[in-house]
Amino acid sequence: MSGAVLSASGIEAGYGGRAVLAGVDLALGAGEALSLIGHNGAGKSTLLRVLFGLHAAERGEIRLDGRAIRPEPGAMARAGVGFVPEGRGVFPGLSVAENFALALWSAKLSGAEAKARIDEVLGILPAIETFYPRRAGQLSGGQQQMVSIGRALLMRPRILLLDEPSIGLAPKTFQALLRPLRAVQQARGMSLLLVEQNIAEAFAASDRVAVLKSGHIVFSGPPADLADHARLMALF
Repeated sequence: MSGAVLSASGIEAGYGGRAVLAGVDLALGAGEALSLIGHNGAGKSTLLRVLFGLHAAERGEIRLDGRAIRPEPGAMARAGVGFVPEGRGVFPGLSVAENFALALWSAKLSGAEAKARIDEVLGILPAIETFYPRRAGQLSGGQQQMVSIGRALLMRPRILLLDEPSIGLAPKTFQALLRPLRAVQQARGMSLLLVEQNIAEAFAASDRVAVLKSGHIVFSGPPADLADHARLMALF
């Protein structure tokens, strides 16, 4: 894709000799919201982990801003790439405020700038303020997911990788998370790569959809092209 900010070409990866990705080509455009869908075990989460540097590809090339790289989480974060893992990666023994403070400390942000970042996130996800002093481990699944996304937004990422945010959440709770995230993505021109099983919500929040099947991308195009349920199911 011309103008891709993050791309994968010929990516092969797996676990213990078992192939999961078998030559994946995918490109995320500047300011684009792209949903990656597919059946369980298709390799969606593995691809996100490879892109962020949490799992090494066996073959293929990853490019950031057109430059070939070997991803590493710290370097990706410094380059403006955020990652929200499946399973709500919060520190359960710390309060929400402490989770945020730790993220800001890691990014060497303090004082007025740190406060501005917190205020910004609370403006995007205002519900966080109601449980800000509480320990993250005492929160509901939806609240923890909100904290995890909020912590990523503190860094003002230009690219955000979001892995299965709807797991364990009621549809209304997921909508309350995804809609403000889509709004801030559009307002900032942030690039968003969303792995999601809730297809209807993913389609509503995306400019483009890619379908991963048996380790390959088998479709890439606008959500409207998959409005026919039979065609969508044939890709799974």
